[in-house]
Amino acid sequence: MRYCVIMCGGVGSRFWPFSREEKPKQFLDFFGTGRSLLQATFDRVLEVVPAERVLLVTNRRYAATIREQLPEVPEENILLEPARRNTAPCICWAAHHIIARDPEASIVTLPSDHLVLKERAFHEALRRGFEFVEGGDRLLTLGIKPTSPQTGYGYIQQGAAVEGEADFFKVKSFTEKPNIELAKVFLESGEFFWNAGMFLWKASAIIEAFRRHDPATLDVFAAGAGCYSTPAEMEFIDRVFPTAPSNSIDYAVMEKARNVYVETVDLGWSDVGSWKALHEVSPHDGNGNVTQNCRVLQHDCHNTLFAVSDPDRIVVASGLDGYIVADAGNALLICPASEEQRIRQVVNDVKERFGEDFI
Repeated sequence: MRYCVIMCGGVGSRFWPFSREEKPKQFLDFFGTGRSLLQATFDRVLEVVPAERVLLVTNRRYAATIREQLPEVPEENILLEPARRNTAPCICWAAHHIIARDPEASIVTLPSDHLVLKERAFHEALRRGFEFVEGGDRLLTLGIKPTSPQTGYGYIQQGAAVEGEADFFKVKSFTEKPNIELAKVFLESGEFFWNAGMFLWKASAIIEAFRRHDPATLDVFAAGAGCYSTPAEMEFIDRVFPTAPSNSIDYAVMEKARNVYVETVDLGWSDVGSWKALHEVSPHDGNGNVTQNCRVLQHDCHNTLFAVSDPDRIVVASGLDGYIVADAGNALLICPASEEQRIRQVVNDVKERFGEDFI
């Protein structure tokens, strides 16, 4: 059977002050739809995988939020990490849990906080991807057709085409966050695609890939054979999970394995990874300004994003060009969009100077 694993344990510090440690980006409704990014991801996948086979992997501190936002997910499908260890341990645990339930299972693994505008294309990509990985020992990633020379994304270079499979290619190389000159070369070549962090594989195939390329992580979870999908699972995970190496699935497995393929797709995708990215995918006024769920009185402002969490609050601004204005709770951020990469450091500075109540 087919399963989905949604990874939803991240902090999302680049969206401070909206995204806080107690309620990060994936649990927020950035687009005023009435559904958070996590809920939208869950809704989107149900066309391909039923709710009873959708698993959520998150940090334990978000258990109550998960249950509040997605009460239809069975309790046994919520895997609560006792520590943050990046995506490789998350995926390794989920694969062991699922294979104990279904030795023949195939899995799609998704981030919880991305935007997909072309949902029909997404559903078709998943169906074709499942068929592809179920046909052999294959690890598949979805490659997004780039529209601009982005430096904040990883890139996948397509290799030889898979015979008889349109849009499927062997992966030739991975490149993480190139500089702008290299990103332009990638875009012009037509051989490179954005790495969206969406993966498909059989549970047995990804476990074997860990055995070959990241045995340190595999050993942590293989020691629990016999306890997965039983009442003993969480006691075991609580004990061993913090000992797992902290590593991404890209570095741990995908960049090393030889049986990695890419399905090239156009999904209307964005990782919505920053305020600038949110500005790019949101409706603009005639001067390039974006207002997110707030009321703004502005004069001579251009290319600026205004976001306020309190609907009773107004923003009055004049003469801003290329700024982020974000007000939430007890914090206000005013920052040139060109310097948004500093927000993570700003969060650390705020914590050090003012304390954890502001992060």
